[in-house]
Amino acid sequence: MGVHLNPTPENGPLTSQRTTFLPPCVVFEDDHLLVVDKPPGWNTHAPSPYAGEGIHEWLKHREPRWADLAILHRLDKDTSGLLVFGKTPQANRSLARQFEEHLVGKVYRFRTDREVGIQRCVETSAVVRNGDHHVARPWAVGMDAAETAFEVVRRTPGFTELEARPKTGRTHQIRVHAAHRGWPLIGDALYGGTAHPRLHLASVRLEFVHPTLGTPVVFEAPDRFDVPPATLLRAAVVHPAETDAFRRLHGAADAGAGGGIHCDQLGPYVLLQSEGEPSGIPAEVVPGSDGLYFKQWNRHVRTTAAEAAGPRHLRGPEAPERFEIRENGVRYELSFAEGYSVGLFLDQRDNRRRLLVNHVASGFPLFPEGTAGREVLNCFAYTGGFSVCAALAGARATSLDLSRKYLDWARRNFERNGLDPAAHDFIYGDVFDWIRRLGKKGRRFDAVLLDPPTFSRSKEHGDFRAERDYGQLVSSALAVLKPGGVLFASTNAARLEPERFLSDIRTAITAAGRRIISQHYVPQPPDFPISREEPAYLKTVWLRVS
Repeated sequence: MGVHLNPTPENGPLTSQRTTFLPPCVVFEDDHLLVVDKPPGWNTHAPSPYAGEGIHEWLKHREPRWADLAILHRLDKDTSGLLVFGKTPQANRSLARQFEEHLVGKVYRFRTDREVGIQRCVETSAVVRNGDHHVARPWAVGMDAAETAFEVVRRTPGFTELEARPKTGRTHQIRVHAAHRGWPLIGDALYGGTAHPRLHLASVRLEFVHPTLGTPVVFEAPDRFDVPPATLLRAAVVHPAETDAFRRLHGAADAGAGGGIHCDQLGPYVLLQSEGEPSGIPAEVVPGSDGLYFKQWNRHVRTTAAEAAGPRHLRGPEAPERFEIRENGVRYELSFAEGYSVGLFLDQRDNRRRLLVNHVASGFPLFPEGTAGREVLNCFAYTGGFSVCAALAGARATSLDLSRKYLDWARRNFERNGLDPAAHDFIYGDVFDWIRRLGKKGRRFDAVLLDPPTFSRSKEHGDFRAERDYGQLVSSALAVLKPGGVLFASTNAARLEPERFLSDIRTAITAAGRRIISQHYVPQPPDFPISREEPAYLKTVWLRVS
């Protein structure tokens, strides 16, 4: 069995697809299997098209060799631990049979704060739905039996930790059987457990026969119940050797850890953001040695002086005027001294990576013939994050923005990555005006990137509002997009719902006499989790257009 590990990415321009590290959640990979350690709070698969990717979708679309990744079993959203995915039809058939015939050895760990008066037992009953939960019922003919073996592995004054070995795989089986015994899990409010930020249930061991070698294989993972779930989620998707900028805490979506506070790790500095003054700093997710800054959300930022709108220092080391962070091995310059925006929108990390590695999604390579020599137009370029990734992959980038300051910043980002800005174009001016000019000159691009602000104003075009004008923007962009080229469209406009956002784009493409060949929609990345309390806001779609 050969384990595929990507090499450490080097900084500098390449003429072929770049690589990034495997996500830290990957435990094992060979030609047939992918085994991962799922963090709590992440679905196995997406519950709906616009609710955020499950770990299956996120992995499936990340690497070309994972395009056929198959779900063979599931873990509840709040259960952490080992999952195995199949990569080949042979693996899928073998593992599906082993799961169906209960030949897969599954070991879970859980904690309860109730008295456990025995050392070991076996619970056998039927598990049936009762409203929004399940209950244990005495088994009878015609019912499916559920069997779980329990054994105490640790006793402390505050909790008892047990191993559970389910022979069958009914919904919520371990949770139902434990609650039936009088041991509801810590964090399992549905079945009477004591409230806690996470469910104390983890899949810690999987045993099965390898689908091609025919030999037993065993995989193990720690339960890590004492680590905050927000920390576990980030540790699963962010590789510290290549990325030191990400969202540590995403408000109410990270339940029990900070409420309305959003917290970003930016290299050696931490930026807190909220509507009001922070009432408490969540120590469990903010390293005490890092420089800490705070930025209050400002609805009137366009009329606020830069020094008043920018982050202010709270404690720890102070940042220099400019400092560097890394994302997928790419270097970017940030600053707390330039006003409200610090220089990079972290929620676009996965989309920047798609440019960097020349791969959008399963069955959707960005440029099938390679990136070298491709022409990419980055509209509303800001500090050039997308442009740098396209250039590192071998494309020629044209960065278009209404701010000279940000275009100069983009040039410095090119230089930080060993790229010569003179080999690329930086255009100052209104996007609509310059797209028209480029079209008249016969310029055509292999990819056009649209990530406009929710609202902008220029002398040439007047006001732009994403919820009103996005279709017009797409129509303009199509005039400079080559047949078969890729259009990237993005918005965080709260009042522009995903369905209407996509409808406006499709209408514009159809009106131009063109059609969509391929499409891949994604919201924000996993470190910006989506919940009922913290709904999705970012909407992005990649389209190959005839």
